[in-house]
Amino acid sequence: MKTVLMLLLTLIFYSGSHAAGIKAAGTSTAEDQTTVSITIYNSNIGLVKDQRTVRLAKGTSTLRFMDVAEQVMPATVHMKSLTNPDGLRILEQNYEYDLLNPQKLLDKYVGKDVKLYQKNPYSDKEEIVRARLLSNNSGAIYQIGDEITFGHPGRVIFPGVPDTLIAKPTLLWLLANSGVSEQKIETSYLTNGITWRADYVITLNDRDDRSDISGWVTIDNKSGGSYQNANVKLVAGDVNRVKDDAEYTRKMYRAATDAAPAQQFREESLFEYHLYTLLRPSTIKQNQTKQISFVTADEIPVKKELVLRGDQSYYWNQISDTSQKQKIGVYLEIANRKENNLGMPLPKGIIRAYKKDREGSLQFIGEDRIDHTPKDEKILIKLGDAFDVVASRKQTDWKKIANNIYEASSLLSG
Repeated sequence: MKTVLMLLLTLIFYSGSHAAGIKAAGTSTAEDQTTVSITIYNSNIGLVKDQRTVRLAKGTSTLRFMDVAEQVMPATVHMKSLTNPDGLRILEQNYEYDLLNPQKLLDKYVGKDVKLYQKNPYSDKEEIVRARLLSNNSGAIYQIGDEITFGHPGRVIFPGVPDTLIAKPTLLWLLANSGVSEQKIETSYLTNGITWRADYVITLNDRDDRSDISGWVTIDNKSGGSYQNANVKLVAGDVNRVKDDAEYTRKMYRAATDAAPAQQFREESLFEYHLYTLLRPSTIKQNQTKQISFVTADEIPVKKELVLRGDQSYYWNQISDTSQKQKIGVYLEIANRKENNLGMPLPKGIIRAYKKDREGSLQFIGEDRIDHTPKDEKILIKLGDAFDVVASRKQTDWKKIANNIYEASSLLSG
């Protein structure tokens, strides 16, 4: 009788699915992945291209595409078949991100029965108590028999995981397939939470006229996804983006100072930006900060300059204090030219300067932030203010030109 009942239920399920014309859902995970590529922008987004081999039923079926980044932008997802582009279409797409965790599991069982395991202090044995979860607002409230309690010390045992909760973010597609069952597909999407920046280290010689430079790429991955043996590309430039209501922040990390001599990136122009391609695959894990050697050059000519700039208050105050000494900035100027062992577009980032003391130990002497610098342009780096050199300003003339408009003349001396 039990066998007949099971057979009847199977026939009913098959008939309902067949009538709807939708085959059972298939699943694709990272194990199906053949290649993955990621292009990272310095504006906290990344473009992921994920190629996998999947098996699809003919006709209309569903596919669970798992192991995508948690911060994927669903509106940017694009999937195509590389095997039969004209034979596979997406009819519907859903992004499921209601992830399984203790809080949500309790929420899903509000109004349902669970088991509570607790240890009897007298017998030192665990006892099972059946309870109904009444609420989970700022703590679980249970009904045990005719009594209500909260703060129960027992472990909660659930009969199962609700279908609405998933372990990983998943794209669920409704597909129409008129081609072969085994196909190679490519899925591309934008994700938030991944960014990169450049960090540079320069070391001055004794005469402050030459320096060595090493540049590092720092990739910070908080996208909620890992990219194994990925083809990595970096885009440098200010890409315009539409502002969302949510603002994403990024953490800055300090780069290491040991440089690898071999060139690891190939640079090329891309629209009005610059694209840097890593010449080998690299794995970028979730919650990982990865640093890759970007540029190295030795014996670069530098020019040290002492610069005195006008005070902004001169333009707004009617009377300025002339008794205070004026600080003089210390700058380094580097020409980004091929004859200076550079000559490639340098992405924006932080540049830090070091110099050896009399004992031969490197000492930090200042840092500055540089913007995107094309080749053959100059980089001006402020290291700080001079200690032994100051300037004084003597006012020589003061005129009232119009209402709230004054003209001052000053003589500066060091």
